[in-house]
Amino acid sequence: MPAQPFNLGELKFPKKGDAVAYLNVMLHKYDVGDKVNSEDSKILVAALGRHPEGEEKIGCGVESFSVRTADFGTKCFWINRTDGSTEKFAHRACVYGKVRPA
Repeated sequence: MPAQPFNLGELKFPKKGDAVAYLNVMLHKYDVGDKVNSEDSKILVAALGRHPEGEEKIGCGVESFSVRTADFGTKCFWINRTDGSTEKFAHRACVYGKVRPA
């Protein structure tokens, strides 16, 4: 089966793996504790809209995004909600639609 194009907002990728690679590069350009800039935040909003638990992750609304530690010393994107709460999310799930079991 040939690769299918995949879009994240205005960004268009030839295949899903290219979108994941783009998000990986984005993640690793930030240090733990950094706030994500506005241009990258637009892409993350589009990505989160494709997450299987996107509505729950967004909750009351997005204030900003940051990079923080995750399980096993890795780092990941976190949503900072308008009510001050935070929630981590897997950018791979935004592309592949799968959530790893807890």
